Amino acid sequence: MAKDTHVPASITSADVARLAGVSRATVSFVLNDTQGHRVSANTRARVLDAAKQLGYVPHAAARSLRAGRSNLVLMPASISAVGRLVSDWVDDLHSELDRLGYTAVLHAGRFADPVDAARAWAELRPAAVVALDGDRFTAQAADLLTRAGVRGLLAFAAHPVEGVHTIGFDHTRIGATAAEHLIARGRTRIGVVMPQERGLGTLAEPRLAGAESVAARHPATVTPLELAYTRESALDLARRWPSLGLDAVFAYNDEYAALLLHAFQAEGIAVPDDVAIVGCDDLVLSALQQPALTTVRLELPSAARIAEAVHELVETGTAAPVPAVEAVLVPRQTS
Repeated sequence: MAKDTHVPASITSADVARLAGVSRATVSFVLNDTQGHRVSANTRARVLDAAKQLGYVPHAAARSLRAGRSNLVLMPASISAVGRLVSDWVDDLHSELDRLGYTAVLHAGRFADPVDAARAWAELRPAAVVALDGDRFTAQAADLLTRAGVRGLLAFAAHPVEGVHTIGFDHTRIGATAAEHLIARGRTRIGVVMPQERGLGTLAEPRLAGAESVAARHPATVTPLELAYTRESALDLARRWPSLGLDAVFAYNDEYAALLLHAFQAEGIAVPDDVAIVGCDDLVLSALQQPALTTVRLELPSAARIAEAVHELVETGTAAPVPAVEAVLVPRQTS
């Protein structure tokens, strides 16, 4: 018996119009919430009910052509590497953008060249691009996106980027804040965790550099420590700890810090007597550890403020300045 290869035809606005007993133009006015066209409440309800019954979904590309622009806000997928704190903040940003009529999409491509990345983003013709890893953004990439019609370019970066609405986010300050605290507590031989998970190196390296810049001004040393986010890797480092001669560690973030804390305790290494630990992000789990983790809190601008800035850039080409991300030490028992 031959296999049925028939593919069902997709539902169109004409099908919705036929079921609702209205014109396709009326369906378009209702589903696109077109301003300036009056549609009675009864007609609107019939169109929405018909669309729901048929499972009709508007075509985003066609809608963008009619509107003259896209409603997509593209976010490079490198945001997945920045930790739970920022990931939760990004979830809030998605909600705020949705409230303003935008759809946030993640772009999973990985590119060595910023211009290649910009070219791939431009192919989707987004209304805006929001880059949390903005230090890789360049003026050339921004120019390419602008020429492609992308109106809103916003990036979190250590330094201003020409053609991009830049919000200060200097990861060297995170490492420097941790090192300053540890040295002030009398620690002079500081290890800095370098996570082995994919994508974290671009953030870990400037944090290491920040710690090194502080140590260079004091009788202190900094040693990079490779660590994977696994129990086995943490226990291996804990077992080698006595031979390393270190008295403190900045553990990249709270999750790695908690992992190391438990590994040290399993090996009989006392915290903070033998080794002081500092994490980052001030997650809920940091205060719940025994002893409670010292951490660096990142004071981020609100997701609502960033969404408003994106909207202003798309609508007018400019936006009000947004305060930089600040690194604030939260001292607890592990240091």
